[in-house]
Amino acid sequence: MPTDTKRVRGPEVSQSPSLFDCRPSVVPPSHGARADGRQRDQVDVRPVFVRCGLVSQAKGSAYIEAGDTKLLCSVYGPRETERKDETDMKCGRLTTDMRFAPFSCPERGSWIQGSQDKNFSLMLQESLQPALCLHKYPRSQIEVNVMVLENSGSVQAHAITCASLALADAGIEMYDLVLGCSIRQDGSSYVVDPTYSEESNWSSSEHQGGLTVAFLPSLNQVSGLQSDGEMAEETLTAGIRTCIEGCYKLYPVIQQALVKAVRRAQPPPPES
Repeated sequence: MPTDTKRVRGPEVSQSPSLFDCRPSVVPPSHGARADGRQRDQVDVRPVFVRCGLVSQAKGSAYIEAGDTKLLCSVYGPRETERKDETDMKCGRLTTDMRFAPFSCPERGSWIQGSQDKNFSLMLQESLQPALCLHKYPRSQIEVNVMVLENSGSVQAHAITCASLALADAGIEMYDLVLGCSIRQDGSSYVVDPTYSEESNWSSSEHQGGLTVAFLPSLNQVSGLQSDGEMAEETLTAGIRTCIEGCYKLYPVIQQALVKAVRRAQPPPPES
C-alpha cells in the first residue's frame, strides 16, 4: 500500500504542552491592596495616557493607554450612507465597530467578529449616540472603529472614552464628551477600573457583578449603563455613583489631550 511521503507523521502517544507549563495561575487577593498597588473600595483609577490624531487616513483618531490596556479608535465621515434604504433625511446615522486584535488577550483570538465584539459595539453605539448632534448631518453616516491592541481590563469603559475623543478630534459636533468607567463588585468590596485578572477571577461570595457607566460630565447625564452578575439595588446605585466619580477624575486629562490636539492642528503664525 503506498504511503504518504509528504505528511509528517507525529508520535502515536502525545501529551498537551500545557502539562509542562509550571507557571501558577495568578489569583488577585480579595482584601487589602491590589496587585498594582491601588486601593480597594476607593475611586482609584489607573493613570491614563491619551493622544489624538495618530491615524492620518482617518478624519479623527485617538489612542488611549490605561495601565496595560491599549486601544486605538478611528472616525470616518460624515459621508454618504452606503445603503439608500437606511438614509434618514432629517438625521445622521452612527455606526460602531469594536474588535479585539488576535494578540490582545492571553488566549489568542480570531479576526472574525464574535458575539462579544458585537455586544461591545452595540454598547459603544448606545453610549455615544446621545452625545452627538446627528441632526446636523442629514443623509450621512459617521463610522467609529475601535481596535483593542491589548486587553488588561476595563476595555469597554476605555473604548467609550477613546471613541468620544476621536469624534471630537474629527470635528463632529457634540453636546458633551462621553467618559467611561467600570467597577467590579465582590461581596462587600469593590474595585474601580479592574484589571483583566480581577475581571476573570471571581470568589464564591454573594453580590458579585460588573458595572460599566458612560457619563456626560458637563451635562451630568448617564448615556450608557451595562451590568452583569447579581447585585442588590443599593449596591448598584452606589456603584453608579462611584463610576461617575471616576469619570470626573478622568475628565481633566481628556480635556487637556483635546486642547493639545487643537493647538497642534492650528496653522503656524504668518511670518512678518
